[in-house]
Amino acid sequence: MSEPGYTAPDLSLRGAEHVARYRETDGEVGYLWNGVPTLLLTTVGRQSGEKRTSALIFARDGDDYLVVASTGGAPRHPAWYWNLTARPEAEIQVRGLHLPVVARTASEDEKPRLWKIVTASWPNYDVYQTRTDRVIPVVALTPS
Repeated sequence: MSEPGYTAPDLSLRGAEHVARYRETDGEVGYLWNGVPTLLLTTVGRQSGEKRTSALIFARDGDDYLVVASTGGAPRHPAWYWNLTARPEAEIQVRGLHLPVVARTASEDEKPRLWKIVTASWPNYDVYQTRTDRVIPVVALTPS
């Protein structure tokens, strides 16, 4: 079944393999994923206390890195989002650059503007929102 506005991504590089290849090559492999830039976000598990890393599509708004807690429109927020709500201090890797960041969820007032920025690079976010009843958050990661 095809959804209007949806482009199926190439999923040959994802999850732990995406993270590993990105780290090994400072993003030479994995920075561009399906034609869009990605970063590595490392959070601290809210229950385990262990570091967890996810490869995420990002867009920019000034100095902020914007990521979207979509999980393809799944019914629940991704674990990395819950980790950031519990502890907003995190680290990102953009190619070879490692930055400490502080995360915040976009407010209702600012989300429409930020949503336009993130969907300009990954239009599938609009489709993902139609797949779920939850409001998909946009998260601003501000270098600290």
